[in-house]
Amino acid sequence: MWAAHAACLEELGVADLPSAKERRREPLRTARQSLGPDRAQAAEKRGNDMTLATAAELAMLLTGIDSQGTAGPAGTGEAQSREQELVIMVVEGRTDAEIAGQLHVSVRTVRHRLDRIRNKAGCPRRAYLIRLALQTGLV
Repeated sequence: MWAAHAACLEELGVADLPSAKERRREPLRTARQSLGPDRAQAAEKRGNDMTLATAAELAMLLTGIDSQGTAGPAGTGEAQSREQELVIMVVEGRTDAEIAGQLHVSVRTVRHRLDRIRNKAGCPRRAYLIRLALQTGLV
């Protein structure tokens, strides 16, 4: 996200605030340490290549904010991890029936949850959701 932010600022010809850079220093160090050098570099490249719209979609997906700008229900941490799990299964090419079988829920429940995820991410089609997941490095 920060790489997308920096790329956007550069494209607009706007300088990043020194105080903002300083606030990001420690979280970025921690993230790079957790990811390792190769994955951190790949994540930064994906961020640099993101459009502002894609970065916004990612932020909404990861924070549980829907396309109308309202927050999701309380306890979204678990809900977000379940949503990410569903998206990963979709990217892996699993059908709704296969996902339902693995999660021990109905196909209708899987379809409803995927509809909600697509609405939150602004991805009207399954293919757009897959593209977003790949662009953002979720998978």
